[in-house]
Amino acid sequence: MKVVLLSGGGGGARFARGLDGVLAPGELTVIGNVGDDLEILGLHVSPDLDSLLYTLAGLIDLERGWGRAGETWNALESAGAWGGESWFRVGDLDIGLHLVRTQALRDGVPLSEVTEQLAGRAGVQSRILPATDDRLRTKVVTPAGTFPFQEWYVGRGHRDDVDAVEYDGAADATPAPGVLAALAAADAILIAPSNPYLSIGPIVAIQPIRQAIERRGVRCVAVSPLVGGAAVTGPAGRMLSRMAGGATPRHVTDCYVGLIDRLVIDESDFAAEAPVELVMAKTLMSDHEAERRLADVVLETSCA
Repeated sequence: MKVVLLSGGGGGARFARGLDGVLAPGELTVIGNVGDDLEILGLHVSPDLDSLLYTLAGLIDLERGWGRAGETWNALESAGAWGGESWFRVGDLDIGLHLVRTQALRDGVPLSEVTEQLAGRAGVQSRILPATDDRLRTKVVTPAGTFPFQEWYVGRGHRDDVDAVEYDGAADATPAPGVLAALAAADAILIAPSNPYLSIGPIVAIQPIRQAIERRGVRCVAVSPLVGGAAVTGPAGRMLSRMAGGATPRHVTDCYVGLIDRLVIDESDFAAEAPVELVMAKTLMSDHEAERRLADVVLETSCA
């Protein structure tokens, strides 16, 4: 069974790990968000791609939910002491990866090829593809002004309410090599329990990707990022309430009009009317077994 997953980091990466655990090697392709990418201290950082890589490789810090396990922060602290940027937390082990990626990009190697090389070195058997090799950056429009995503999310602690989200570069971006072929060959297309605006939005803002999903010949199933009407982590619940008018399954489906056939929601969420079929399950991924159970439910839903 060939499965394509659209995903950000965090919960999306954990869901990808669940799928990776129940599918045969090579059956999963993850299309990752690059709208969060940034350049910090001269390094190209791809936070969502890295979360996917670290999670699938068993290298993620389980307590923080991001970054490498066993991380130290000596280089960042030294950079800060010398007047460098230290607001974005990159650890010593993490910097090693960023150095390799940045050098490769400067040598003209596309991000998709660099990502494939890194995944291979980490022993990841599922395929990780950036949505695009082109520059695409998410900007957040708030009452206090418009900010690059990481400045708003990390630098300002995502305290500002969000009125709109912009995807700079999306109009001219082309899908990375392999993305459209994976979608065309998929037996099921899935959307991870990631923020619809910040993680999935930048991917489907690339028109050839959106059109490929709209013209799909297979079922597309999304997993709601909400549990009990709120996001487990992050601002998805707040953003849905302000931008979509509420934080219910129906409001999640409104973000995916024309893209999904079913939405898997948590048992704690009220199954109100929605334009697509709602499937109830335990979506809180508290451990690896819960990740695999959810993956099984979603795969069954995509085929039933």
